[in-house]
Amino acid sequence: MRITTELVIDDAGCNELARILKCSVRNLPGRLALYASAAIEEYVSMFRGQKVFTRGSDITEYRLFLLITKAMGNSIPGEQDVCSLFQTSTTESRALIRAVMSKYQYSLRDAVNSSMKQIIRDARQNEEDGTREVTVDSLNIVEELNRLLATIDGALRPITRKRGSVSTYEISPASYARLDENLNANE
Repeated sequence: MRITTELVIDDAGCNELARILKCSVRNLPGRLALYASAAIEEYVSMFRGQKVFTRGSDITEYRLFLLITKAMGNSIPGEQDVCSLFQTSTTESRALIRAVMSKYQYSLRDAVNSSMKQIIRDARQNEEDGTREVTVDSLNIVEELNRLLATIDGALRPITRKRGSVSTYEISPASYARLDENLNANE
């Protein structure tokens, strides 16, 4: 069903929303439409009695699940993105993402795999030692990659934070090769 609505917002509000949603002011209506789709689905599920929650955390988790599937291209967001959208701290955002990934693990399997593949594709080889480096803004996805490494071969080196960096991680050549092979990341 097609639904059309109108939002009245001043220029300052448009600029702020564009910054938060990481888009241009010109692309803001299209970007907001994705979020509106998630919001409408949340309300319709509530109205129909399909998703009736009694705890606020359940509502927030379901809301993030819908945003991931409707507005975020079916990929797991980074902590800072969730901070911007939910007005939470980095620690709270990380916990929220972890809870959503756990609670909706089967529904989000494609989103998690897609996010892991993107990290493997983005990793750049260090010419000196062959390790791969990648900047990752989601510790939860790094943890998922390390769980996958443990499943593949418990003797593989885990992905580790690069010394002296905030969010750059190192992947050993053997671990990278096995992750790439297992995820079919570069095909």
